[in-house]
Amino acid sequence: MASSFQHRAFRLVNRILPAYLIDMSGTPVHQPLPGRQLDHIDPFLLLHHHHQFIEPGQNPRSLGVGPHPHRGFSPVTLIYKGAVHHRDSRGNDSVVGAGGVQWMQAGMGIIHSERPSDELARDGGEQEIIQLWINTPQSHKLDQPVYTAMTADQIPTLTPTDEGVQVRVIAGNYEGVQGFQHPYSPLILLDIVMEKDAFLHLEIPETYNFLAYNLYNNIDVEGFGLVDARHLVWFKAGKDPAGIRALEDTRLLVLAGLPIGEPIQAYGPFVMNNQTQIMEAIRDYQMGKMGILIED
Repeated sequence: MASSFQHRAFRLVNRILPAYLIDMSGTPVHQPLPGRQLDHIDPFLLLHHHHQFIEPGQNPRSLGVGPHPHRGFSPVTLIYKGAVHHRDSRGNDSVVGAGGVQWMQAGMGIIHSERPSDELARDGGEQEIIQLWINTPQSHKLDQPVYTAMTADQIPTLTPTDEGVQVRVIAGNYEGVQGFQHPYSPLILLDIVMEKDAFLHLEIPETYNFLAYNLYNNIDVEGFGLVDARHLVWFKAGKDPAGIRALEDTRLLVLAGLPIGEPIQAYGPFVMNNQTQIMEAIRDYQMGKMGILIED
């Protein structure tokens, strides 16, 4: 990273995608992707941003999302505030707190639940998460499922050269810092905290689709202008860096990935390549081939 005056040209913006408030089985989420303009930006299928206060004295089984199946992609949950309790039909059972990440490669099929921790439900407090759906190439859609839990201290931090900027490398390799290595397709995921008036430039390979989701306050994107909170910036392809200035304290989630370039057929919690594969996923789920999850 470097200061803005070192670059005369910056990456141009393709589109700005607003996050619409939707209801997900009783849970309010802001969703910029899929949206009214685009179904997906390869390999990214979905982004949900959920933020609410949980009143104390709740039953955790009445909160969050109960057991449900997935096949053919990776649901990835980033925990900003609170804690998420993950259980699945492969026997994984873990609670990850603020700053951590839960990465589940659904593969041939798995059933999981995502609820606030028992402590958070009992004592109350803020719960803020982002969940991403990242597509899997056809050759790996029927691999065995794998769940990975990463706590905050397991996610490496990049030493910034720009004052007022902190960068955590969640996945991929960025400026020599290695995060979680996704086994199926090249990715870079960055969690970036910016103080007011801080300037950041981002060097992303030109072959990657490159997005930045702005969580909290206004930013100024070089070559475009003002971008509000809860908006997703999709940059055009190019060799130039993206330039971003924080107009107030804010936080960004940077998503960059090499497009897979395959047909996508999605139905609810299943993402495959054609309708026949979707019907097979439904059949396998109904026959119990994705396992059973009973929350005790």
